[in-house]
Amino acid sequence: MLADVVPYLVCPVCRGPLELLPGTVRCASGHAFDVARQGYVSLLTGSRSPGTADTPQMVAARDAFLAAGHYAPLAAELATLCSGAAVTVEAGAGTGYYLTRALGPGGVGIAFDISKHAVKRAARAHERIGAFVGDVWQPLPIASGVADVVLDVFAPRNGPEFARILRAGGRLVVVTPAVRHLEPLVSGLGLLTVDADKQDRVARGLPEFTLIEQRELAYDLELGAEEIAAVVRMGPSAWHLEDDVLRARISGVLREKNLGKVSTHVAFQLSIFGAVTRSRSVP
Repeated sequence: MLADVVPYLVCPVCRGPLELLPGTVRCASGHAFDVARQGYVSLLTGSRSPGTADTPQMVAARDAFLAAGHYAPLAAELATLCSGAAVTVEAGAGTGYYLTRALGPGGVGIAFDISKHAVKRAARAHERIGAFVGDVWQPLPIASGVADVVLDVFAPRNGPEFARILRAGGRLVVVTPAVRHLEPLVSGLGLLTVDADKQDRVARGLPEFTLIEQRELAYDLELGAEEIAAVVRMGPSAWHLEDDVLRARISGVLREKNLGKVSTHVAFQLSIFGAVTRSRSVP
């Protein structure tokens, strides 16, 4: 709930502490942000478009696919990496699936995402998660040095801000797709590919951190037509494939295999970082 995480948040306008009042979150300077009936708050400021946010259809597809347990081994791995954390922040948290499973006894989670449709679900995912709408490319409305772990699962990465909000000795856990992720669906459906240099680019893009460890998690799934459609719709390929085109391609893949399901390889790269520098002084 918001009450659990407001002490770790700051006003996105003046960077002062925030207080949770009935129906609103407010700072001492009078900047106020309404609490939605679903229990989240939008801490976006300004009129500039914050970028592409997941649509209700993409969020629903993600919720259905993850709820079926297809990525449960990844969630379990993240829970191990977050063990003992008092405060865990997830950037691009989506529905809160991973953060919910990463919380240990007594730990609290701060979930933020640019999609209000996703944040609505994250706010109700766990009693100790507080969720807000926020843009990862702006100064985060989170106080400096409060997070034990920052999670980033298939989401954009703002190294300076992640380093700022992490406490000394904290860690950043980044999950990206490995090269063979979702084969043979990638080739069969014409999905976006993962380039071989991606893992190196992730590390190079986070100069504020030192890479502590990398590990890969891979296994196979048997996916039917609806599950294939969901895993495509919940990712970036959803922006490039019309629904009728996707359905036709899925039918073609199933006919080619002459099976009701397709054996699909999932592969995740987990990178664990420690902060080595502090960014500019922002509360």
